Amino acid sequence: MIRKAYVKSRKMWRVDFEVPAEELPQGMDVKSVHIAGTFNGWDKRATPMQYNRRRKAWTARLYLAPGEEVQFRYVVNGEHWCNDWHADDYVPGEYGEDNCVIRLPM
Repeated sequence: MIRKAYVKSRKMWRVDFEVPAEELPQGMDVKSVHIAGTFNGWDKRATPMQYNRRRKAWTARLYLAPGEEVQFRYVVNGEHWCNDWHADDYVPGEYGEDNCVIRLPM
């Protein structure tokens, strides 16, 4: 799930990412989930998600600039790339798989 809210005082979009454990690869012992995308140079380790035991989901909050179209994917255990099926759109990535897209209006 992706929730977006504009924060007037910061002039930024607050974007909350949540990935339920059941949406991650089955049978995998998930030790870490990160978000990699255009906002962090596709760095697989730059944006870690935290596991929320109560919600049984991995979560992260980012503040992103308005007017952007951000591409991203989740990285599980540093090597398995996954999409969020709640993204605004999908575009072909340079490695043959689709990237998720979030649109952040002005």
